[in-house]
Amino acid sequence: MAPPSRRAPPLRPEERRASIIAATIPLLRLYGRNVTTAQIAMAAGTAEGTLFRVFPDKESLIQAAIATLFDPAPTLRELERIDLAAPLRDRSIQAVEILQRRVEGIWQLISMLGMTMPPPMRPESGCAQTPRQDEQVHVQLERLFEASRDELRCDPAYAARLLRMMTFAGTHPRITDGMPLTAAEVVAVLLDGIRRRPEEEESC
Repeated sequence: MAPPSRRAPPLRPEERRASIIAATIPLLRLYGRNVTTAQIAMAAGTAEGTLFRVFPDKESLIQAAIATLFDPAPTLRELERIDLAAPLRDRSIQAVEILQRRVEGIWQLISMLGMTMPPPMRPESGCAQTPRQDEQVHVQLERLFEASRDELRCDPAYAARLLRMMTFAGTHPRITDGMPLTAAEVVAVLLDGIRRRPEEEESC
């Protein structure tokens, strides 16, 4: 007799929802709102009818995917894992790389969906960014600079603000003319500037 087949245990409702959203986000980046529920179901490895047992319609699914992408919690977790014992430059580059992934992902989705700005998130989405969460991103960046306060000519909080502004400006395609700065370049401008030091001028 053939051994009985073992089916994978069914996903819990929250896991099913998360897997469908995860499959939807890259498709939105490719097709925008023209993505079909059949494409989403195939990418999620589920039946199309299952989508509508989790979400009432395609628009609700799209809104949930947008809310998930804008949720800063994953970015916060990555920033928290940066080793404070690493050199300031290395820590800063890691932070910029994390922020750049967020900026690039959000901008790509906004562009494909024809949005001019991030949408207001619905409270029921469960992923809306709050002022408190936005503050936590800044706090994590400030923490990176606080560990090297004696190396700075400014307050760590101000350094964190500069890092966020420069990362956004150096990553946004409309600001960079399609030639974004690397994380190392952003950090080099922030930490070193572009002006020659007197000792460099003397050695020329």
